[in-house]
Amino acid sequence: MKKLLLTIILLILLDCSGKKSYPVRGTIIEVRKGTNEFLIHHDEITGFMMAMTMPFKLADSLDINRFGIGDSIKFRLEIKEEKAFAASLQLLGEGSLPELYNIWDDEYTPIEIGGIFSNATFMDMDSNTVSLSDSDGKFRFISYIFTRCPMPNMCPAVVAKNRYLAETFSETDEIEFIMISFDYIFDTPSVMKSNYGSHTNLYPNMKFYSSFGHLNDIFMLAGQSFASFWGVDENDIGHTLRSVIIDPERRLMNAFEGTDWRPEAAERDIRNLLKTYN
Repeated sequence: MKKLLLTIILLILLDCSGKKSYPVRGTIIEVRKGTNEFLIHHDEITGFMMAMTMPFKLADSLDINRFGIGDSIKFRLEIKEEKAFAASLQLLGEGSLPELYNIWDDEYTPIEIGGIFSNATFMDMDSNTVSLSDSDGKFRFISYIFTRCPMPNMCPAVVAKNRYLAETFSETDEIEFIMISFDYIFDTPSVMKSNYGSHTNLYPNMKFYSSFGHLNDIFMLAGQSFASFWGVDENDIGHTLRSVIIDPERRLMNAFEGTDWRPEAAERDIRNLLKTYN
């Protein structure tokens, strides 16, 4: 039943529109052979996505060894149900690498398992100030998103997985599922409410926070979570994704890398943690 719910949510996020295909041009920033993907700095995808830097899974038929860092390429972004991948890659020549940079300084060193997160303050969807410490005494599952990410296997998938977990643990008040937007310019509380208000109406244990006006807080909390983002001011966003479980004292218990983590695995870890603390 829960797997069916997750599938339905993902289909809804795709507007039940079936397969879509978009032409894309960009430059390869990283070659990730272990996961069969490229990190690509791409131009605006007309009618779908702003220019940004993000990973693209490759179609199984593509030879990842044919391409390298700095290659300018064009390809088709194919989307079907919750899957998105790059197909029909063509080498155009040598591309122009963007100036990527690490936004964290030593103050925002990633926390190791067992380390305690600093308090951070954001805004809820009604523009009320909220702090991480407000929910001290509960477990928290924290994920980072932004509303302008339309890739079904990235931010929308993270929201869907959190909704699955919120539904699974709807009968306990011992854990909250918190999603924080790192787009501190565009994702105001009203934008967050327009996009996610229906989720919180169904599941009060789901929280969506805006970092609008709270730049230092999102830098600090995401940095401590080892989740990174860049280019928000330039409207050319790049990011990594990571979700973390913290305990009632804000101690890091576990982390889930990227977007490929399975909600059933997170559910198992949460159940084990709740049993241990009870």
